[in-house]
Amino acid sequence: MSNGSSSNTPPPSSPSQQAPDAVQVKPVEVVVGEKGVERAIKHLKRKMASEGILRELKRRRHYMKPSVRKRKKESEAARRRRKREKQLLTGG
Repeated sequence: MSNGSSSNTPPPSSPSQQAPDAVQVKPVEVVVGEKGVERAIKHLKRKMASEGILRELKRRRHYMKPSVRKRKKESEAARRRRKREKQLLTGG
């Protein structure tokens, strides 16, 4: 007779034992001051965009095969490289 616990289940994982691509970051916080909630929401959206949170959510919404992920990563790197070269040429 079993008492309900299984000896095969691993112990709960600690933050240091997470998946290799998991990154521990501090939470995004926005203080609502006398300027109002609308202003704070606008600030939060701007902060989330700059941190890349929305892009990450969209990326995680669907499974991507490793070959497709690699191709996408390479194309993103090429896009950033072209953007950087364009900025250097225009003097910006």
